[in-house]
Amino acid sequence: MLQRLIQLIPVIFGISVVSFLIIHLIPGDPATIMLGPRATPETVRQLTVQMGLDKPLYDQYLIFIKNLFQGELGNSILMKQSVNKLIGERLGTTFFLVIYASLLSLLISIPLALWSAMKKGSLIDGGFRAISIIGLAMPSFWIGILLMLLLSIKLKLFPVSGYGKNFGGHIYYLFLPALTITFGLAPVLMRPLRSKIISVFSSEYIEAARARGLKERAVVIKHVLRNAINGTITILGVNIGWLLGGSVVIETVFSVPGLGQLLINSILARDYPVIQGLVLVFAILVVAVNLLTDLCYTILDPRVDLE
Repeated sequence: MLQRLIQLIPVIFGISVVSFLIIHLIPGDPATIMLGPRATPETVRQLTVQMGLDKPLYDQYLIFIKNLFQGELGNSILMKQSVNKLIGERLGTTFFLVIYASLLSLLISIPLALWSAMKKGSLIDGGFRAISIIGLAMPSFWIGILLMLLLSIKLKLFPVSGYGKNFGGHIYYLFLPALTITFGLAPVLMRPLRSKIISVFSSEYIEAARARGLKERAVVIKHVLRNAINGTITILGVNIGWLLGGSVVIETVFSVPGLGQLLINSILARDYPVIQGLVLVFAILVVAVNLLTDLCYTILDPRVDLE
């Protein structure tokens, strides 16, 4: 664990450099772009000094790192608030949506993959594989709009937008956004899991378990799924970056007040300090989740070495 944390140091350093360069790689003068075409030279100069853009590049980076170690990500130009506060208010919403979509994807993909593997070569197997291909091919925002039209506007089963005020409200209001993400994630989990289950079913220890008189249900749960599920956890961890990216679009479609909606609004308003902070937060979240995925993998299968 300590070794893996040490290995993350250069990764975090690279992330800080990329986040810092967000401002400095913008074509033209960032202060002029932020203030718009009607800005006066005096206001541009004041914002340039306020953001520290009048200093040498290495001085600016050192200031950025110093503020970063102090937990400061700057202030929003548009909303006149701390970037820390803006991100902190919305971080829980995005976390809830990502975890919700992940659990929903597992609840759907594991039974379907098992059923498809046990019915290998049948019409059921072919149907599930066709559905998974369709799910991978359809854009997430289009799926979200279709679900909104059908389940919200026509059938009035779920709200069109919002987040809810308590845990039950969050589950209810975020069901459609989570289901939209699930349509893209579940096929990614299901296809390799189906192949792994088929491979495990043909293993000698499965035949030995059956020969000992174990019921088929016990064989499937204790031996087949336990040995096949590890790869699914890894795939889910690898796709966390995709989940976060997908949440940006889905939060905008369903007006969910999370980091994704904040990022889109900041891009449209050219609020670069917020964009810079969000890039840094998203990248660190992906790195942290990948590390946790490796740890979960070793817990599920102690034979795996973290190195």
